[in-house]
This record gives sequence, structure tokens and C-alpha cells, in this order.
Amino acid sequence: MRAKIINLVVLMMGTASTALAASAGREDHSGIFTYIFLGFCALIVVAQLAPAILLMIGMAKGTVKEKEVAEVAQEN
Repeated sequence: MRAKIINLVVLMMGTASTALAASAGREDHSGIFTYIFLGFCALIVVAQLAPAILLMIGMAKGTVKEKEVAEVAQEN
């Protein structure tokens, strides 16, 4: 019985060796137009981030200014 189990394990490892030896390289066959499209999408995302960052900075400045005005009003 033990010999059968060993033979089964050896057989399974032998068939798995071809799967383990498969190349890890990824071939997607993407052309130049695919990369141009992805670059255009990235450009749109960056163009949308610039106004969002400016808006966040403006909101942060506004909250700091409101705190300063509130502190001056409390002192008077």
C-alpha cells in the first residue's frame, strides 16, 4: 500500500513539473494604439486631479481663516 502511495505522489509531481516550468512572462500583444489610449486616460485623470487638489487647499485655507475670525471675535 505504501509503495502505491509513493508511486502516486511521484506520478503527480512528474506531471506537475511541466506546469511549474511554464514561462512566467506575460504576452498581451498590445499595439501602440492601446498604449496611446491608456496614456490619454491617464492624462484625463491627472487633469481632473489638479482642480480637485486646488479645491482641497482652498477649503483648508477657508477653515483656518474661519477659526482665526472666530478667535478674534471671542477676544473682543
